[in-house]
Amino acid sequence: MLWSEAGEGNTEKTVELAVAEAKKREIPYVLVASNTGRTAQAVLDEAQGDLQVICVTHHVGFREPGHDEMEPQMRQALQEQGAKVLTTTHVLAGVDRAVRNQFGGLYPPEIIASALRMLGQGVKVCVEIAIMALDSGLIPYGAEVVAIGGTSRGADTAAIIRPAHSNNVFDTRVVEILCRPRP
Repeated sequence: MLWSEAGEGNTEKTVELAVAEAKKREIPYVLVASNTGRTAQAVLDEAQGDLQVICVTHHVGFREPGHDEMEPQMRQALQEQGAKVLTTTHVLAGVDRAVRNQFGGLYPPEIIASALRMLGQGVKVCVEIAIMALDSGLIPYGAEVVAIGGTSRGADTAAIIRPAHSNNVFDTRVVEILCRPRP
């Protein structure tokens, strides 16, 4: 499915498609990039308890030092509904971004991220959150997952991914892109 444009206007349909495919293909893990928790809540509502939902957020300090974009009440509500919430350093940014910001240049993780963006920002996000969830031990090694990401706010991309750990990033496989915006 290709959406005519990127953005949060695709969230409802992206979530419906991703959850339906996870159920149909018996993929128990749905990963969702969600900084405020709203998109994760939409996935939980659609999944109706049938899937393990893992919400991956921006790291604390992403927008401003010391600030967590997800309100504590939202984090607690998601967890009470069975979601796991992962807040950690981005695998394709991390300290390499700090070095670039300070000294210039490009570094391998940012080159990988830029290459993935050729398929869309959401595809990059889907791959990144899948690797982060695997590295954090929230999904089993070798499992396929449905990952949901987007361009800025909301969700506009879903993909089936078999992630590898970050130390073997090139073994990650994008099995299928379920939906994304047209470039």
